[in-house]
Amino acid sequence: MSHDSILSKVNESLMIILIVSSPVLIAAVAIGLLVGLLQALTQIQDQTLPQAVKLVVVLILVIFLGPVLSQQVANQASGLFDAFPIMTR
Repeated sequence: MSHDSILSKVNESLMIILIVSSPVLIAAVAIGLLVGLLQALTQIQDQTLPQAVKLVVVLILVIFLGPVLSQQVANQASGLFDAFPIMTR
C-alpha cells in the first residue's frame, strides 16, 4: 500500500478519537464555566469544587456513553488490524 492510504487510515483514526472524546470534553468545559460563574456570583473561593463537579459529570458521561463510543473505537481498531497484513506487503 502507498503512503497515502496509510495516512488516510491514520487520519480516519484520529478523527474517530476526536469525535469520541468530544462529548466528555464539551461537558467538562461547560461544567467548568458554570461552576466558575457560580463561584464568581456567590464568592465561594473553594479550589476543589470545580474539579469535583467536573469529575462527577465526566464519570457519569463515561458510564452512560462509554459502551456506545468505545464500540466505534473497537470497530476502527478491528478494521486496522484486519488491513495490517495488506498494508505491510
